[in-house]
Amino acid sequence: MSIDNNLYEKSIKILTDLIAFKTVSGQDNSSLIDYCENILNDIGIDTFKVYDDDKKRVNLFGTLKAKNQSTKKPIILSGHTDVVPVSKGWSSDPFTATIREDKLYGRGSCDMKGFIACALAYAPIYSKSNLDRDIHFSFTFDEETACIGAPILIEELKRRNIKDGICIVGEPTNMKIIDAHKGCYEYTTYFKGLAGHSSAPHKGVSAVEYASRYVGKLIELREKLREREPKDSIFDPPYSTLSIGGVFGGIAHNVIADKCHINWETRPVIKEDGIFLNQEIDKFANEVLLPDMKKVFADASIEKKIIGEIVGFDREDKSDACEFISSLTGDNSREVVSFGTEAGLYQEIGISTVVCGPGSIEQAHKIDEFIVLDELKKCINLLDGIKNNSIAN
Repeated sequence: MSIDNNLYEKSIKILTDLIAFKTVSGQDNSSLIDYCENILNDIGIDTFKVYDDDKKRVNLFGTLKAKNQSTKKPIILSGHTDVVPVSKGWSSDPFTATIREDKLYGRGSCDMKGFIACALAYAPIYSKSNLDRDIHFSFTFDEETACIGAPILIEELKRRNIKDGICIVGEPTNMKIIDAHKGCYEYTTYFKGLAGHSSAPHKGVSAVEYASRYVGKLIELREKLREREPKDSIFDPPYSTLSIGGVFGGIAHNVIADKCHINWETRPVIKEDGIFLNQEIDKFANEVLLPDMKKVFADASIEKKIIGEIVGFDREDKSDACEFISSLTGDNSREVVSFGTEAGLYQEIGISTVVCGPGSIEQAHKIDEFIVLDELKKCINLLDGIKNNSIAN
């Protein structure tokens, strides 16, 4: 593989800069977005931003118009700008890129600022080329927290009639083609009871106890999901899963807890499993638990809050995106993954989508996250292939 060494060094420089922005999910990412926008605007790429309600978290979308329009589908290079929080134990500062041997360490190095760095490094070459298709750059916020940012951007794309094309979501796949993953639905359920002294439990309503019964029902439904396993499922495990992330409530041994909440999630292999699960748990909460709570305390409540519902990414027999990447790499294999991405959101509005990017998911979300530097070279090589396939004859 032969690539321009200056281009490779530029991608490392940009990745170093991106890692220095502490864009942990839920926090302000505007400085990083401004950095990316400046790079794109300086080479003549038009951009627009879409904000959250607080105007602190922002999506960026840029378009490099083709110099010679053709019937070729536009390309969307898509990446999320947020990273997961950092825990103790790193060998070096997680927000300072550090190269040791053949690896670059830093939070977000592989998930997924490596792909964004390559796209930004290659953007000037696209701008100087005689392209016959549009190239879009799509950078979102808060993918790691149930894809909160991307749906806001998707609505704006629909409004602007950007609903066609080939989208490459650059999540870490070792540059392998991923064409399917499960959905990911995250919820927090809040219980409001009545506090009191533990010596008189009949005079209070324990939010913790009712939350425990709710958890028990979820575990019961988890077994039902296993029984609903689709025939010839392509996933591992082959059925929809459910996990309890945490139960939080109570202040003392001798106080009846008036508040409790549960964090839980499900990863459906088909949308119908998500519908089934929500219908069953809502029915249990509203028809069994809540009436029992209100017998003692009329203002008792159970509220389920949707944190995010990431649609699944469905395998398609004919995928323009997968075939396009295969034509550039020569690799016709297709794989599935257990983690969620923004791919299903683009697919849902009719954009052919593939997940393919540098780095390994095995290094994501871990202490001493890293990307093997050769993966950046592979990504640049793919971007070069896109250019060669997009030059007017």
